[in-house]
Amino acid sequence: MISGKLPSGRSARAVTVIKLVRMAEPAPSTVYIASLEGDTGKSTVALGMLHLLSATTPRVGVFRPITRSGSGSDYILELLLEHCTADIDYDQAVGVTYEQVHADPDAAISDIVMRFHDVAKVCDAVVIVGSDYTDVASPSELRFNARIAVNLGAPVLLVLRGAGRSPVEIVQVAELCESELAAEHAKAMAIVVNRCDPDALDDVAKAMQRIGAPSWTLPEVPLLTAPTMHELCEAMHGELYSGDPELMQREALSVMVGGMTAEHILERLTDGVAVIVPADRSDALLALVNAHEAEGFPSLSGIIMNGGLRPDPAIARLIEGLKPKLPILTTDLGTFDTANAAARTRGRVSLSSIRKVDTALALMEQRVDGRKLLELIEVPVQSVVTPQMFEYRLVERARANRRRIVLPEGDDDRILRAAGRVLQRKIADLTILGDEATVRGRAAELGLDIDAAQVLDPRTSELRGMFAETYAQLRRHKGMTVERAREFMADISYFGTMMVYEGIADGMVSGAAHTTAHTIRPALEIIKTEPGVSTVSSVFLMCLADRVLAYGDCAVVPDPTAEQLADIAISSARTAAQFGIEPRVAMLSYSTGESGSGADVDKVRAATKFVHERAPELLVEGPIQYDAAIEPSVASAKLPNSQVAGRATVFVFPDLNTGNNTYKAVQRSAGAVAIGPVLQGLRKPVNDLSRGALVADIVNTVAITAIQAQGE
Repeated sequence: MISGKLPSGRSARAVTVIKLVRMAEPAPSTVYIASLEGDTGKSTVALGMLHLLSATTPRVGVFRPITRSGSGSDYILELLLEHCTADIDYDQAVGVTYEQVHADPDAAISDIVMRFHDVAKVCDAVVIVGSDYTDVASPSELRFNARIAVNLGAPVLLVLRGAGRSPVEIVQVAELCESELAAEHAKAMAIVVNRCDPDALDDVAKAMQRIGAPSWTLPEVPLLTAPTMHELCEAMHGELYSGDPELMQREALSVMVGGMTAEHILERLTDGVAVIVPADRSDALLALVNAHEAEGFPSLSGIIMNGGLRPDPAIARLIEGLKPKLPILTTDLGTFDTANAAARTRGRVSLSSIRKVDTALALMEQRVDGRKLLELIEVPVQSVVTPQMFEYRLVERARANRRRIVLPEGDDDRILRAAGRVLQRKIADLTILGDEATVRGRAAELGLDIDAAQVLDPRTSELRGMFAETYAQLRRHKGMTVERAREFMADISYFGTMMVYEGIADGMVSGAAHTTAHTIRPALEIIKTEPGVSTVSSVFLMCLADRVLAYGDCAVVPDPTAEQLADIAISSARTAAQFGIEPRVAMLSYSTGESGSGADVDKVRAATKFVHERAPELLVEGPIQYDAAIEPSVASAKLPNSQVAGRATVFVFPDLNTGNNTYKAVQRSAGAVAIGPVLQGLRKPVNDLSRGALVADIVNTVAITAIQAQGE
């Protein structure tokens, strides 16, 4: 920490540097996040601020004016760099060390200013994260941060700790901070009171009205400070004895010493607890392993066997035979030292703590007025759209009018993790298909909260009979009987599709563990195509560095006819418009205009004619080559009078081979984010996932499906 009295006056050298740099480059939008003391949860606010800016501004960077020296990296900075969109690395994002500040504060200020403006050159906005505190609150450190903020021309977002303080005390701390900032001619543009007693949020908010600056309150969330099993293992110099290594990232919400008999230990178990117990307590050890697996008992985060002991060989064989996924650690520390190490271990919001990151983002989104903050920071409206901006807008639109989405693949961990994120950020309401005990048990094991989700088992659901009768009626012309239909309704894809058909769900997302055909076939049989369209196709939303394009069809129709190409073009234009992309359609071929001939070109020419006839209001050009469609200079030479050439936003490929390879080439070589495939042409939204889909891909697809359902 910075201790002792720090100089508060600005040196002539520092001021001169500022003036020279400010005259040289336009300043990006900036915000300086500062606090009076440690353990305020400043990283939560910084992460939310970075996410908010990244959703509205193309190049967002992060800067740490002061950091600790030594070999260990700054985990907060590493986390924030992972979420920023500007091209800066760790070394660029660091100002000076605490040692440099102590040695010469004026020189440190000058170095900070110079290094900051090197970052500012490549950024449209910068989140500046002030220094950290260790044990003692130091107003002089806040004052030094204020001095840095003034030198960087950055407004201050003040973060206060509400834990252990009454509303009156919080206001007093805020007033103290304001006076410290004012001493350096800085001012808090806004205040976030973090880690408040959840029951006192309204009282704190009311008390903070005495302060002139806008303020928001965030509740204390134990998860954000809870250590993971991995962090506990490191703190007590332990090792994993058995269990699923992936579950080492689950947070231990509490730690209990199992020093009593097994039955009394079981009485005191809570969800997410880690239990310390010696390995020679065979009764307690086995009771804990079995309690974790049993219905009606809390899901544990782990067991810590202390004292350097190992289970008796017979007990070890029994545990091995049970194959528990629950992490069981072993440490040489005694009971007191093990408990002490656990009590002192504070969880970090780091790159590996995905659940903490999601929780922090959800807190900021739901408790802080993002639009007001952007106004205070004076972030200009941008004409470009980056992938982060597009994804943020998807989530915002989905959340504004929530829809119920069914996820059939409840036995896939990626689906469960995505469900936890969707529910936490209130993107959509969910129904998950699968055995309820198994689905909820695995979610608890992964440390996920899916309590708000409905879980249905198609094999036992009372809806199965009703669905079977409806399906038999729909497929009667194919000889379908109710008895056979009941068998079909035990299939997750058919059951989920029927939920959408009956309006019980607004859309379905599937395919993480099943083929595209398994997702689409039930939709074609039950939901069918929308009026005027006979072709189900797909579009990828391609998020480039500064814009979003639509590519269709890259996933469904192998060799479309001219009529099918027209369907694909019209559907792709509608999809693009639904997601804020002004549709200008390019019907792609290997020739442009009248320059070429042949069956393939003629097919595209005929398809373009069909589009003109069926949707005369639509801007469409074809046949046209890709370069003429996207590059104005090429377009001016090949099709100088076209309203689409050089400005196309929707690209319709002549066949699946071309489309699939092109989207992947652009994705890999241009670093584009490909969102999709988004299915189109159906009466109600059903979307297919890639079997290699990541959790983020699933979340985006759920948001897209919800937006499509809003359009319905």
